[in-house]
Amino acid sequence: MAASTGAADAAAASDSTGPASSVPSMGSPAIQYSMVLEHLVGEKRPIKDLSPGVMGGLPVPLKSDEQKMIERGMESCAFKSVLACVGGFVLGGAFGVFTAGIDTNVGFDPKDPLRTPTAREVLKDMGQRGMSYAKNFAIVGAMFSCTECIIESHRGKSDWKNAVYSGCVTGGAIGLRAGLKAGVLGCGGFAAFSAAIEYYLR
Repeated sequence: MAASTGAADAAAASDSTGPASSVPSMGSPAIQYSMVLEHLVGEKRPIKDLSPGVMGGLPVPLKSDEQKMIERGMESCAFKSVLACVGGFVLGGAFGVFTAGIDTNVGFDPKDPLRTPTAREVLKDMGQRGMSYAKNFAIVGAMFSCTECIIESHRGKSDWKNAVYSGCVTGGAIGLRAGLKAGVLGCGGFAAFSAAIEYYLR
């Protein structure tokens, strides 16, 4: 009987102390929701380094001032124009030599069409035609690249409209040497060609 009375007293004691232990005491600080938010998304949130090395990717070294200056130079309109000019010169020269190679009248003298041209005369004519094509392609490439870069910088967008506007400006400037009508036709033709190229590439 005494044993059962002792067990009942112990159970009552555990019941009375159980709920009290689960409730925090008045002396301990309460966790507030606003404090948690401040540490998660507020001003007290710790700033973490999101570099690729920390995120699990390959570590990328910090760029030096010389590398940043080179990148800015390569992204400038002047560099893009020079690059397009050189590329147009090479492409135009190759195209001119190719067209001269398939032309049956290359090297012939208009004053004496019956005379067979020598190899030196044929090569000279091919070189002149290649140089002419190279100059024209270089001018067109430089003008198109420069105007496209300026328009893109002014608009702040990189879309197909930049190429269309640049083609119109380039074609119009080239065609104006032959008159206003040729300038309008050149603007429309270059703009349509640029739009077709952009549509095909994009």
